[in-house]
Amino acid sequence: MKPATAQAPAQPINRQALLTQIRQTELFDLAVIGGGATGLGLALDAALRGLKVVLFEAHDFAKGTSSRATKLVHGGVRYLVQGHISLVKEALRERVNLLNNAPHLAQRLPFVVPGYHWLDTPFYGLGLKLYDALAGSAGLGATEFLSKGVALGIAPNLQSVGLKGAVRYWDGQFDDARLALALARTAVQQGALVANYCPVTRLNHHQGRICGLQAMDSETQEQFTINARCVVNATGVWVDEVRRKDRIAELDETAAPTVKPSQGVHIVVDAAFWPTQQALMIPKTHDGRVLFVVPWLGATLLGTTDTPRTDAPLEPLALAGEIDFILDHARHYLTKAPTRADIRSVWVGLRPLAATHGHSADETKSVSREHSVSHSASGLVTVTGGKWTTYRAMAEDVLAHCMRHRLLPNKPAGLTTQFPLLGAQGTQTPPVSTTQAQGLHIYGNEAHLVQSLLGSQNHLDGPLTEAMVRYAARYEMARTVEDMLARRWRVLFLNARYAESLAPQVAAILNSETGVDPQLTAFLALCEQYQHAP
Repeated sequence: MKPATAQAPAQPINRQALLTQIRQTELFDLAVIGGGATGLGLALDAALRGLKVVLFEAHDFAKGTSSRATKLVHGGVRYLVQGHISLVKEALRERVNLLNNAPHLAQRLPFVVPGYHWLDTPFYGLGLKLYDALAGSAGLGATEFLSKGVALGIAPNLQSVGLKGAVRYWDGQFDDARLALALARTAVQQGALVANYCPVTRLNHHQGRICGLQAMDSETQEQFTINARCVVNATGVWVDEVRRKDRIAELDETAAPTVKPSQGVHIVVDAAFWPTQQALMIPKTHDGRVLFVVPWLGATLLGTTDTPRTDAPLEPLALAGEIDFILDHARHYLTKAPTRADIRSVWVGLRPLAATHGHSADETKSVSREHSVSHSASGLVTVTGGKWTTYRAMAEDVLAHCMRHRLLPNKPAGLTTQFPLLGAQGTQTPPVSTTQAQGLHIYGNEAHLVQSLLGSQNHLDGPLTEAMVRYAARYEMARTVEDMLARRWRVLFLNARYAESLAPQVAAILNSETGVDPQLTAFLALCEQYQHAP
């Protein structure tokens, strides 16, 4: 397939005009519930195929799991160990697609795997050579064996005592929330209608078949009904809540869940704790998991854990034992290791693992991240599982399922394989690394739009400008302080105390742009939560 042609320049997005379009559309081909990676990828793919698409997100785009990843675009080395070869091969193909379609938000990144026993380096090296082989022409770089001296030269804070050597391999890194925004905006550009802060309050049926839904604008409390040929439930860890709204189907309140939530905790500390442009992979923790130390946006990210949960709160809290787990392993692998006092931000994501009822509650590390697509007797389509790297393939699978079961008309696939997202085309070469602190470069070829707005020289503090906040409101559908400082500008995830200091200025600018309450008090409370490790 030939690469996509250049897109038209981005246009401001007027939320009220968009909602008016939604209300005035008699019939949509596809209604998507959920504005995370899966739902947004689906909206873009369907719009490119010429389908009439609407998407509703109850909060902000990527508010949940899709902004709380470990920031890795990867084939899944641990899945290779578990024997999920087909999942690894698919993810390796999708890894390069994602990097090519959003080079301003995703780039390749080298990973160092240290060996502290004589057999570690050859063992890990051979496994990673297989990883390279599975990638084939989609590989990002050859795996290398490193001596102790070379390893310490490129990773100066790596624990030298007992180090025998290391292996370096290549995967990818990205900004998850900003990629979600790029998907949302690109989908709108291609004709989809997407709305944040519009929870779906009910599913509608006609003669036993789902025919649409009712949604509510959270800002005005206005309820509106839309009709759709097909409705897809892409709400991640909350899919079973939506399934329970499909009351005309065979499901009842006691039905077995389709999703098994797993909690992943991340902590962020100063870049001085990992002063290198290489990431560290700890290949086997004491309980058999994988842990990462990653340079990201000018800071150091450590994570993650894998703790089963039976609930799915919007803002999950880290457990003291999870923080201990990360810090204890950091002490084993870093010469200078962080303590609780060094943590700038701590945050938690919930993985929507497809429920496998043969596993016990504490075995989430062995549950496959592969996704599944199904539909109820009424025709509600539900997609579960998956990960960011394979979002595009997941969208194709969902649409293939809908077309195979005659929920949607047949349309050709493959249009998103080489389709640059907004901001990608003409991006500087080589691209700015995602390990670098945030700046104007994160907007890719839209940086000039930011600079054209009022306040481009008014720095609120550091590189964040008044114009960037105005751009977020006009072009990126930001409504609240949290939208801006958590997902358009990632400072809440990097340094919660610093985010707290920026919040009042950001609130004033947003209010002048949108005329709605920017929810400053709620954001300040969230900053307190992210600042304090249990």
